[in-house]
Amino acid sequence: MSAVLPDARVNKNLEGPGVRARVQKFGGYLAGMIMPNIGAFIAWGLITALFIPTGWWPNATLAALVSPIITYLLPVLIGYTGGRMVHGQRGAVIGAIATMGVIVGTDVPMFLGAMIIGPLSAWLLKKLDKAIEGKVPTGFEMLIDNFSLGILGGGMAILGRLGIGPVVEVLVKWLGSGVQALVNAHLLPLASIFVEPAKVLFLNNAINHGVLSPLGAAQATAAGKSILFMVESNPGPGLGLLLAFMFFGPIALRPSAPGAIIIQFLGGIHEIYFPYVLMKPKMILAVIAGGMSGLFVGSLLGAGLVAPASPGSIIAYFAVTPKDGYLPMLADVVVATAVSFAVASALFGFGRGAKAEAEAEAAAAEANPEAPTVAWTPPGAGTSSVATATATATRTINGRDVKRLVIACDAGMGSSVMVASAMKKKLASAGVEVTHTPVNGIPADAQLILCHSGLLDRAQAIAPRNAVIIPFDQYMGDPAFTRVENAIKNGETLES
Repeated sequence: MSAVLPDARVNKNLEGPGVRARVQKFGGYLAGMIMPNIGAFIAWGLITALFIPTGWWPNATLAALVSPIITYLLPVLIGYTGGRMVHGQRGAVIGAIATMGVIVGTDVPMFLGAMIIGPLSAWLLKKLDKAIEGKVPTGFEMLIDNFSLGILGGGMAILGRLGIGPVVEVLVKWLGSGVQALVNAHLLPLASIFVEPAKVLFLNNAINHGVLSPLGAAQATAAGKSILFMVESNPGPGLGLLLAFMFFGPIALRPSAPGAIIIQFLGGIHEIYFPYVLMKPKMILAVIAGGMSGLFVGSLLGAGLVAPASPGSIIAYFAVTPKDGYLPMLADVVVATAVSFAVASALFGFGRGAKAEAEAEAAAAEANPEAPTVAWTPPGAGTSSVATATATATRTINGRDVKRLVIACDAGMGSSVMVASAMKKKLASAGVEVTHTPVNGIPADAQLILCHSGLLDRAQAIAPRNAVIIPFDQYMGDPAFTRVENAIKNGETLES
């Protein structure tokens, strides 16, 4: 049985897909420079939590690692990654060189500077390489390649030291002071009004890793922790929403909630609850209220983490919480959960009318079977997934011709990993390679792509012309997964 939810269609029209896709793409680039290096951020956070004078095991020798890692290593990694995104290995090298220019001479962690100068240097090198392509005398290729990179890289490092670095330093200090003023005035909870709606439009990684993590790391350097790491990643609002769906939501949706809770709260994959909000747009009020309440309590109690919690799992929260911060952290999460649950439950009328709603939808569908609907299917149901955008031309592929299945998500490190793992198990006997990737990095030879419908516009713009793109609406049990599995195993045709 599927739940017919016309308001999901209304919600998807709230914002032009082109605008949303462009914002997602820009945010994806920002997050793409941070996400691959989250392990390094966590390593720095753990070293800080353990060995600084107020840590679990104070050790002056090992605490000497803290400053060099955040001052040099992390910005260089970001600049390297940003350059590589633009121009491969050569872009990575020049990105790292140029980043040193913005690092030297400042006491501010130059994450923002690295995110600017790394990709910029790689882009200039890419243009230079293209300009001289085919004009280099035979035998001089390596010489020209090395010197062009070295000369341009040195020039960009000087520009970073004299121009970009000082400007970014002033900007970072200004932003840090502004954020601290919000925290001191207990106004930081207002950020949830913007953060929570942006999350369900798949801008979560852009907000967290592109904006909040760099600012939070700078704050943590000075204070030993930062509540900014908890603004987007808090698992409480999503947990409260899913609990409300489990107890009081539409009857057809309740069976899916327990599994989603495990993945969201313990696994940290917040994308699992975004479709629930998209189906019932009024539920955005619940997660906003939960996020605001948690931040308010956290601000009062001095909650904060020493490093980004990625993914946003309660397990990750415990790992990066300072030793004197567990009660404030838990208070933040618990309050966010309770308020989100209470508001969502009230919006559901505490279950009143859920059965009547389901019966009314079933009666309407029976009376007018030809009527177009927007359907959502809980795990285990047998209806087809909803295609949420139209392609410019029909693309088809026979399942037996598929050699590789690409799972694309915003950052390529969270929800896509979960889906890819599940599809690998399903297709283990079919000899199909299953990979995961950021939507911005869909390979040029991709044949068949699975992506969430909220990212479909971006996938269509980046994917090869002949690639078949299959959208899905739910990260668990979506009929699109079964459709792809059956097509590959039985030689059926897939089209987009």
